Parts: sequence; structure tokens; C-alpha cells
Amino acid sequence: MRTFARGAATWDVECPRRPSPVAGVTMAGFRVRDLEALRIVPFPAVTLLLEFGAGSPVLDGAEGRRRPGSFVAGPGLGAGGAVRARGQNVECVQVRLSPVIARAILGAPPAELDGAVVPLDDLWGREAARIRERLGGVTSWQDRFALTDTLLARRYQAGPPVDPEVAWAWRRIVDSHGLARVEGLAEDVGWSRKRLWSRFRSQLGLPPKRAGKLVRFDHAAHRLVAGEGAARVAADSGYADQSHLCRDVMAFTGATPTTVADEPFLAVDDMAWPSTRPREKDWTGRRAGL
Repeated sequence: MRTFARGAATWDVECPRRPSPVAGVTMAGFRVRDLEALRIVPFPAVTLLLEFGAGSPVLDGAEGRRRPGSFVAGPGLGAGGAVRARGQNVECVQVRLSPVIARAILGAPPAELDGAVVPLDDLWGREAARIRERLGGVTSWQDRFALTDTLLARRYQAGPPVDPEVAWAWRRIVDSHGLARVEGLAEDVGWSRKRLWSRFRSQLGLPPKRAGKLVRFDHAAHRLVAGEGAARVAADSGYADQSHLCRDVMAFTGATPTTVADEPFLAVDDMAWPSTRPREKDWTGRRAGL
């Protein structure tokens, strides 16, 4: 376990030693002793947080303060800088689910999340309490990752797949860093633009254009954190100019590119998720990676 510190924020961070057997799943373990007002930055994945420690995460947002315990949130969580995380003595496994597999694992359409925070109890009932107890009953982070993988694999196998065309369109958006055009995606899969929009949103939780903007922003934000200048990032990431990048960053985070470049939530990624993009295999194969 390694320690990440940035200002007042301090985490102990652990990573799995091997990739998840379920393609599209990445995870990391966190132990947070004292965390104050961490800005949550939207990420192009569904967040599943499994907490099991003596403390509990606290989320401050537009709807007030919540102590959700384990929760699920859609890719839009934190849009506009509206959500802050706090916590003391929190231990958790944080899982990032590709939207392509989220519906099968969660047992609910991601469209019902749309950036909202949903207590895991509301989705999984007693199973949420059981996984919390089991995670707290082992002392090894690698064992916790293995338990989580077993749970996710079982639920994924039993859940409904997304349309192969929708999965392919998502992969193209990710591979292009958000620059793939919706019209071109629809033409490539042989669908109308309207049909792609409808299926994509209902199965992945956000429309394709918004997905592209989120993926593009995420790619640009991590380059800013890596120390690249805003002008260069804007030019390479498909923005019209630096002002366009600034507006996009402000819309997603409520902050300027300079502020975002120093965000602990993004800076810890290189430690918690050394590979910046989940494994997106050939989603036309129903059970690729298992």
C-alpha cells in the first residue's frame, strides 16, 4: 500500500496485482484518515463504492449532505463542481465500471442514475450488507479485490447485455478520445442517428454526444494534471481554442484548468489506476474477458 498526499488530502492506496476477469472493470482500495472538501470530478465510468470501514463517506452536494455508505453514481457525478467528498477513517474499494457492463452488474439501467448518488442498498438490498460484511472480514486488500471480482463476475453473467452496436459505438468514442461524431457512428452501425441516440442513452445512461464530451474532457483533464499547457491540450484534444477548453472544464468541474490541474481527485489516478483507460475489448463478444 502506498500513500498519496496533496495538501490536506491523504490516502493510503492499494491496487490489484492482476486485471479483473471482467473486461471494463477497474478498481482500487483506499484508506482515508481525514479528508476535507475533495472536489468530485466527473469520469466516463459508473462509480461503485463499497465501503466497509469504521467511518463513512460524506457527500456534500446540491441536495445537501448525505452519508450514503456504499453507493453507485453515474458518469455525471460532480458535474459543475457540485459535489464534495469528506470522510474520516473511511476504508473502501472503489470500482469503475464501463457503462457497457454497468447495466448487467447493477441490475438497473444506468439511465436511472444520470449523475445521481444511489445507495447500494436500494439496488442490491441485503446483498449490499453481505458484501460489506465480507469485505470487512478479511485483512488483505488482494483478498478484497478477489471478493469484489467474484461478485461482479457473477452479476455480470446473470445480467442483460447491451446491443453490440451500442457497445461498438462506446468503444469508438473512447478510442477517439471523444472526437468520434455521432453521425459517423450511426452510419457505421447502420442505424439512424435517432435510433443510436435512443439505444445508447437507455443502455449506457447518457446520450452519445454527451458521452463524447465527457471522454474528451477526461482525456484533456489528465493531460493538464500531467503538466501540459492548456493551449497545447486544447489544440490536441479537439477544442476550437483554449477558451473552448476553459468553458468545458468549467462546465464539468466549476473550476479553471489551472485549478483542475492540481486536483487531488485526478492526481491520484496515476497511483490508483496506473492504466488510464479500462480494458475495452471486443464488446461484440458477449463474454469477452471471462
